[in-house]
Amino acid sequence: MPLVTPLLPDHNLETKKLASFFNETLGFCPNSVLTMQRRPAISKAFINLNKAVMTNEGRVTSALKRMIAWVSSNTTGCRYCQAHAIRAAERYGAEQEQLDNIWEYRTHSAFNDAERTALDFSLAASQIPNNVNEDMKKRLYEHWNEGEIVEMLGVISLFGYLNRWNDSMGTSIENGAIESGKQYLGKHGWKKGKHSS
Repeated sequence: MPLVTPLLPDHNLETKKLASFFNETLGFCPNSVLTMQRRPAISKAFINLNKAVMTNEGRVTSALKRMIAWVSSNTTGCRYCQAHAIRAAERYGAEQEQLDNIWEYRTHSAFNDAERTALDFSLAASQIPNNVNEDMKKRLYEHWNEGEIVEMLGVISLFGYLNRWNDSMGTSIENGAIESGKQYLGKHGWKKGKHSS
């Protein structure tokens, strides 16, 4: 059972209108947002931040942003966010081979050096203590410019918030996210865990 029960999607009309963004991203409004709307200022600010972070202004693709989110969520252990991130990566055009081999991104040929560096950055930035160091900075600057690094860290930071929110709330996971979690992450032991209804 979640710590706090999500409200119905039409509880706050401003949140509902903003949350239509997630129908494209995930195919449904996440229960995390339905819980946040108990304080509409939080749900609205979160949705607007999510939209800003996920806007593409450089070479960091929508699919790569969602894979960065998956690495961050996997690092922190949030099963809810792992399933959401892999589902969004699929919906935003990640290659099938990348989706099937996300666990082996460091060595699998489906990932190029720039993508590996972005995903390693997500891993390092999501660890406690933080593991972003001079070597990581050097690797990042070999492939990415400062604006793109800001975009990537925006995703990592956004999912840091979501990982804490959803693991602490025990947010109930939606059917579509369960399907994606089982399909792409199940072979490595992914389960709903505390995110059951």
